[in-house]
Amino acid sequence: MSRIGKLPIIIPLGVEVKISNNIVNIKGKKGSLSQIVDPSISVVLEGSSILLDRKSDNKRERAMHGLYRSLIANMIHGVSVGYTIQQELSGVGYRATNQGQLLDMVLGFSHHVVFDLPPEIKITTKAERGQNPTIILESHDKQLLGQVAAKIRSLRPPEPYKGKGIKFTGEILRRKAGKSAAKK
Repeated sequence: MSRIGKLPIIIPLGVEVKISNNIVNIKGKKGSLSQIVDPSISVVLEGSSILLDRKSDNKRERAMHGLYRSLIANMIHGVSVGYTIQQELSGVGYRATNQGQLLDMVLGFSHHVVFDLPPEIKITTKAERGQNPTIILESHDKQLLGQVAAKIRSLRPPEPYKGKGIKFTGEILRRKAGKSAAKK
């Protein structure tokens, strides 16, 4: 049995779960999400917890068992608590501002980079003197949030020599020495 899949998912107070025809709908104070579950996995609502079970023991169904348990647990955490991702812009002259759902960034190109965010994501930008500009993304949908954060990072990924670019806060970059180290 899948170690992750067999764990029950506890439903916190204020979260409403509906299961019908292999579709799990979850509604909470932050928003609502739905997930279609593979027919080989059965989802059962027992009191204040959700249990997942699979019909057979083949490799694909074992993988789906743990996958859907994690997806549903992430959905419950998202609609009750939410997710946050912070990104730093490190580089001379790099800036970020937002107006509503539009993120306007100066990333060393000859033009501003304007990024339109989906309505499910809340954005704030911080620019404090002496520190790198920061982009803070918040959402109840973990998949969408990660996808948008990766897309923003791909606009100017951090380079290995000086570390300039967009990186996640707390991310450790592998740095290279450069030409001057080779001469010595």
